[in-house]
Formats: sequence, structure tokens, C-alpha cells
Amino acid sequence: MNKIKMLVLDIDGTIFKKDYTATDRMKNTIKRLVTDGIKVVLCTGRMYEATKFIAEELGINTPLICYQGGLVKNFRENNDILWQKTMDTNLAKDVINELKKRNIFFNLYINDELMVEYDSPLIRQYVDARNLSYKIIGDCSSVDLNGLNKILAIDDDTKLIENLQREMAEKYKEKLYVIRSTPRFCEFSNPEATKGNAVKFLANKWGIAKEEIMACGDHDNDIEMLMAAGVKVAMGNATDNLKKIADYITETVDNDGVPCAVRKFIGEKYGI
Repeated sequence: MNKIKMLVLDIDGTIFKKDYTATDRMKNTIKRLVTDGIKVVLCTGRMYEATKFIAEELGINTPLICYQGGLVKNFRENNDILWQKTMDTNLAKDVINELKKRNIFFNLYINDELMVEYDSPLIRQYVDARNLSYKIIGDCSSVDLNGLNKILAIDDDTKLIENLQREMAEKYKEKLYVIRSTPRFCEFSNPEATKGNAVKFLANKWGIAKEEIMACGDHDNDIEMLMAAGVKVAMGNATDNLKKIADYITETVDNDGVPCAVRKFIGEKYGI
């Protein structure tokens, strides 16, 4: 087996437990890998503003993959955008109309700024867990949607979100990337904005082969990310769809699944 040079990690449900914290073992594993020159890359649906604080806490020094792969941005150096795929504005308007028709709450992310039409317990819960600010804009029909990173539909009814994802993925087939990132979230973005495409972009930039990449995730939005890696690891708490395509199913996030997998595939001195 080739030596792993790049470890790609989802955040929520992979690094972070349900309380949005990482264990000391998880943090120490990442620090050891970074110290030894292995490129540890965070790959998340979160916005850049919500990811950089996590990267700081974990000692990450690589570019951050945000918005399911819609944005790759330098973190430590000069904050340059290396890769960006935003939504077509006409398709975005169509999605917004669909969500309004169904009375489903949604977030807009425009040039990495979080906006909502009206205040709601859903958005307050969302930002409180991620240490974010948000802007209430009222009716968004007059808002400039250029630079729209993604639309996130949120509902506590997980069956509703499951049905929404299935119907919208069919409606916007090959026009938009429509994926559930958690049971309560359905995300809409540019069809090229996938975690897999962003991983390939960085691997090409660094001259790293697929066989030298390991990826760990827990949800359906991580499928493309795992497929871009030579070692595909699903968390013990992962969806059935992700487990089906994985090479290895590790422990759950609560039982330090990533450090366990790192010990197995990268080296026993890590993940302890």
C-alpha cells in the first residue's frame, strides 16, 4: 500500500460529536499528522466563516474545502480563493420559489455571508451551534444572488427533508447538486460543487495520487469525497449508502473512529 500523504476529513459526525466538540484523542491525532507533514484537509458543507475557527483549534494549515466542495480557500496564508463554483442565479430563484411554495425554511449563503428571510428558532439553533452571525433580509426576491455559494433547506421533519431531496434531485438532475448533509438538511449547489471534485483539485495541485489519499466521512454528501480517495473510510455512525462504498467501516465518532482508522492505515504512532 502506498504511504498516505493526504487525509481528508468531514467535520460533523466525523471529527465532531453531536455536541460539536472533538475529543482530545481526535485533536492529538490531527496535530501529530500535521507535524509529520501529512496534509490534513477539512472537507465540509459548512461555510468558510464557520470552518476557519475549527481549523485554528485543530492546528490545520491546509486550504479549507467548504460548501460541499463549492469553495476551496487558503486558510493560513493569504485567504486566496483557489477554487469556487457558485449557483446559477436563475436556478437559485427557481429553488427559492419551490421552497417557499412548500413553506420550508432556508438559508442563503452569498459570498460567504449567511442570510435568511425571517428569524426562526431553526436559524438560531443553527448559528448558536456554529458560532455564526446571520442577516435577516426579508423577501429575498430583490437580493443579488451573484456569488451564491449554496441554499440550505432546514426542517425538523426528517421524512420531509428526505422526500424533498429525492424530488429536487430528480427535478434539477444534472443542473444542480442536491444532497442531504444531515437528516434535517437538504443542500442545493452548483453541480460541480462536490467534495470529490474539490479533493481532486487539491490532489492535482499537490501532485498526490489517488492511492495516497485517505478520506473519512459519515453521510451521503461524503460519497464523492470517499470515491476520490484510495482508502475510503465510513464512520460507524455513517449512512448505509456511505458504508456500501467504503473500504473500511471504523468506530463511531463517539468512539474516536477517525483516530482508530488513522492507526490502521497511516501508522500506529498516530491515533493514540
